[in-house]
Amino acid sequence: MQKSRARRVGALLVGLAIVGASACGGDDEVAVTTEAPVTSEAPSTDAPAAGGELEGMKGTTPKGAEISDEWLAQVSDYWVSLGNEALTDFNYAAEAYDAAIVIALAVEKAGTDGAAHANEIVGITKEGTKCTTFADCMAIIADGGDPDYDGLSGPHEFNGNGEPLEGSYAMLEFGADNRITEASNENLIAASAPESAIVELGTTTSTRAGDGQLHIGALLPETGSLAFLGAPEYAGLVYAINEINTAGGVLGKEVLYTQGDSGDTSTDIASTTSDRLISEGVDAIVGAASSGVTLTVIDKITAAGITMFSPANTSPALSDYADDNLYFRNAPADGLQGAVVANQIIEDGAASVYIMNLDDAYGNGIAAVVKDVLEAAGVEVKGVKAYDPTAASFDAEVGEIVAADPDAVVLVSFDEGSRILRTAVESGIGPKVKKWYGTDGNMGNALGENFDSGK
Repeated sequence: MQKSRARRVGALLVGLAIVGASACGGDDEVAVTTEAPVTSEAPSTDAPAAGGELEGMKGTTPKGAEISDEWLAQVSDYWVSLGNEALTDFNYAAEAYDAAIVIALAVEKAGTDGAAHANEIVGITKEGTKCTTFADCMAIIADGGDPDYDGLSGPHEFNGNGEPLEGSYAMLEFGADNRITEASNENLIAASAPESAIVELGTTTSTRAGDGQLHIGALLPETGSLAFLGAPEYAGLVYAINEINTAGGVLGKEVLYTQGDSGDTSTDIASTTSDRLISEGVDAIVGAASSGVTLTVIDKITAAGITMFSPANTSPALSDYADDNLYFRNAPADGLQGAVVANQIIEDGAASVYIMNLDDAYGNGIAAVVKDVLEAAGVEVKGVKAYDPTAASFDAEVGEIVAADPDAVVLVSFDEGSRILRTAVESGIGPKVKKWYGTDGNMGNALGENFDSGK
């Protein structure tokens, strides 16, 4: 594995406001400014060469700096040993792995798999004795200490509302084969929220009792618009549970596991799965991947006194949600990711941008952040178009981009992004003509595979 080329950017670039919310629902808006990079000459619009139509498209995905090729191979091999195909993408595998580790450590620290273990989750991620493996953290607990788990996906360092104050992103880029280049996987950018965003830790009011054996359920996308994230997330989760059980389990017993599909917001699969997991007596649910899906089921899950821990939610709408201090996530909120995307656009010299995003909590949230940062830096935002991801065609939306003629386009999408890009290429404004930028909902080899196959 190549050495990571890490750089750091402030999360609150060019006047971006971060909302820090307490668990009881209050919020406090803080703005910090940094100097904007100087814009350079606008990109060329020369006619593209044939083939590799996605080449040059850039975008973010959360990625810890310490994930080794060896670990990725071990996760994939374990996933294959369970009868699955080898992994081709690893998006959020480390986050799902870390979610299970943090939950298990919190249960051990609390001495119960009941709802009270949620009160230990934030503490497991900060202000204790550093540890990077489940076994080492368990040893600290056994000695009466407080572990500070630094995970594969990052240091965590949770805020009082159960989300990380720091994030690390890979700035991915598609190559001539319509696949993510290996070099871009190592181009890491660190971002962090200011101290003024820190909020107080709350505690849950739930009195749900445990039965002495931790039971984790999964609410992740086997189907739907984020299905490409399902395999790596499931793989990271089950690999962690296997590692936990090999090390002796939690509370002296093996951790139980039940898999479940979240689907997407166009179905009620998540609701049905949540009902099943609740009836089966799970203590914690890892998921959902989609912020929109989480918002459809978070009330029933937390009302049951069950911890909900997402490895991929990024919507700001969840930062101050009334979740009785039972909801957590280790993917940084969109305030960080949006700033990183916007800063890359500024560095690349675009003078004007058009933003196209799916119309849900995730898409609208990140689009708003990108717009605010760009405009504060003096970049013209020629339009923001929220679209229906279930639409049969995106001709009209792409037509608006053609008419606006921006230097760059930001696409916040899920798997429908391949059809949008196909339309853009056919309209003469694909990534070989305009600068295109994506986010974690679409940046992965699955986008290239879907584009190549016409999906």
